[in-house]
Amino acid sequence: MKNNIITKIIIGSLLFNGICAQAQKTILEVDVAKTITKIQPTMFGLFFEDINFAADGGLYAEMIKNRSFEFEKPLMGWEQPNTKRSSLNMNSGTATPIKVSENETNPIFCRVLVNDDKGYAIINEGFRGMGVKKGAKYNLSLKAANHNGAIKKIIIQLIDKDKKVIGETSIVPTTNEWEYYSAQFTATQTEAKAKLKITFEGTGTIDLDMISLFPDDTWKNRKNGLRKDLVQLLYDMKPGFLRFPGGCIVEGRTLADRYQWKKSVGDVEDRRTMMNRWNVEFSHKQTPDYFQSFGLGFYEYFQLSEDIGATPLPILSCGMACQYNTGELAPMEELDPYIKDALDLIEFANGSEETTWGILRSDMGHPKPFNLKYIGVGNEQWGPDYIERYKVFEKAIKAKYPDIIIVSGSGPSPDGEHFDFAMQELKSLNAELIDEHYYKSPQWFRENAARYDNYDRKGPKIFAGEYAAQSVSGANPNNRNNWECAFSEAAFMTGLERNAEVVNMTSYAPLMAHEEAWQWTPDMIWFNNLEAYGSANYYVQKLFSTNKGTDLLAITKEGKPLTGQNNLYASVVKDVNTKEVIIKLVNTAATPQEVTVDLKGSKLLSKGTITTLSSPNLQDENTFGDPKKISPTEKKYNFKGDKASVNLPAYSVIVLKLKLK
Repeated sequence: MKNNIITKIIIGSLLFNGICAQAQKTILEVDVAKTITKIQPTMFGLFFEDINFAADGGLYAEMIKNRSFEFEKPLMGWEQPNTKRSSLNMNSGTATPIKVSENETNPIFCRVLVNDDKGYAIINEGFRGMGVKKGAKYNLSLKAANHNGAIKKIIIQLIDKDKKVIGETSIVPTTNEWEYYSAQFTATQTEAKAKLKITFEGTGTIDLDMISLFPDDTWKNRKNGLRKDLVQLLYDMKPGFLRFPGGCIVEGRTLADRYQWKKSVGDVEDRRTMMNRWNVEFSHKQTPDYFQSFGLGFYEYFQLSEDIGATPLPILSCGMACQYNTGELAPMEELDPYIKDALDLIEFANGSEETTWGILRSDMGHPKPFNLKYIGVGNEQWGPDYIERYKVFEKAIKAKYPDIIIVSGSGPSPDGEHFDFAMQELKSLNAELIDEHYYKSPQWFRENAARYDNYDRKGPKIFAGEYAAQSVSGANPNNRNNWECAFSEAAFMTGLERNAEVVNMTSYAPLMAHEEAWQWTPDMIWFNNLEAYGSANYYVQKLFSTNKGTDLLAITKEGKPLTGQNNLYASVVKDVNTKEVIIKLVNTAATPQEVTVDLKGSKLLSKGTITTLSSPNLQDENTFGDPKKISPTEKKYNFKGDKASVNLPAYSVIVLKLKLK
């Protein structure tokens, strides 16, 4: 009996303590009047790389794959349904690639021989099909040289997956010489897997090239422009910068196939098509039909940056091919062309109309400079070879353009021998902005929220240039954009924001992926031929980017920053323009938590807003079927005095905005 009484007392005591613990609140303190440092406008931005069909087949709205017949297999993407080997139709016609020259940027065209009037066709399959919408207009253009007037009419049709015609127009070729022709037509139904069919009236030979199809409704209604829904998702984030064009795409497997910006500007027709390095990079997702047309080139990147209010950050080759591939090096005595590319790019972006490259920019449609402030030397190279080359670039750039801020790299990992060497060397060189990359587990992100707390405030600034939580492991095809990854990144981002004295730029990577043509996961934005949605990670990034404020404040518990104690993370900023205090709170626990923020040093209005991003299941994620399953909800928030109490749901990211009097 005595033992039973003792047991009951112990159980009752444990229950009481559990209830008290559950009711216990975490008290945080904020001095609203004390600014630690200014938040850089570039604090949260975007990293774009042409991976996962992000450019051709994605952001660049061209719907024809291999429009100029310049793929490694010139007729890749094109079908000839009438030339199957049967006595019935083998003589209807043929399409043959013709190579004019080894030196021209667009040396191949397609010669079509039509033997059977209206009986021969070529069909383009698009990028995993073509997404067309009922009632939408589409603009067709092509180059043709009609031999001896043999072909009387070219009929262009959109066909659905059942070969039914869902849009039609025609062109009458009028000359033996190369001539551009254009037409517009309207789709009669919505179809995700449409194709473009071209048939001919007449018999004889006609040459075709640059066969192109764009939606009329592009971003800012630019002719042959960018896909509107994808740019809108970027614009809505209010990004501080846009880093382009990569990424490993900058380096190339070899130096010969590195990204060369000068080949991506000027007339689109004169931009040489290249194999995309990601087409066979991963055995789990090979895409041998992945090429770069460079229709989305450096001019368009600068223009996009301007459109979405982002500072442009171009990254250039430093004369080192990808060290995961060949690691080919340009000898030090042969670096001049690479350095000249960097100097000429700055002129292209900022030069007057009296300069060589400023004239080209103006001729392309942008007389005013793009106001370039940053340039990156190399992507994620490592070792003494990189440091040796960086020194030469830094000297040359600063000699001609002393105000340009140079971004250097610390390699592909956030720790280890290569990272330690790079950081030591770059610090000794007084590097301005060092790019760090990390693709790690969700747990790593939660455990490293204090990563920058002890970085030297007088040392180089940091650019967290590529990061994303990996649900399985790096480069694993089974990685998911699940909620645990997203809120773990949010926890880490409070640490980035708390250390704004050191961290000046940050960006998630990769930015976007085609549902059927990806190589790498996870990715921030997913799209198919008709739709696009932001992942849970996207909404985390958007919450921070649209609430970055202007001044960093301190938020502490008993004088210490909140970096995961009791599964809580926090950061706070003030926006002097909107006169708001913005508190970011992340609860990574499986249970709700009560937090009270004691705000001192300034009077606050009693009304504000509270935005909540949460989901009960760690594995939850947004999908095409449920694109906003995990998305923010905003409510009005009222409080009295100078203490704001907040209930944090399990697994949640909270943004509390309070108005200053």
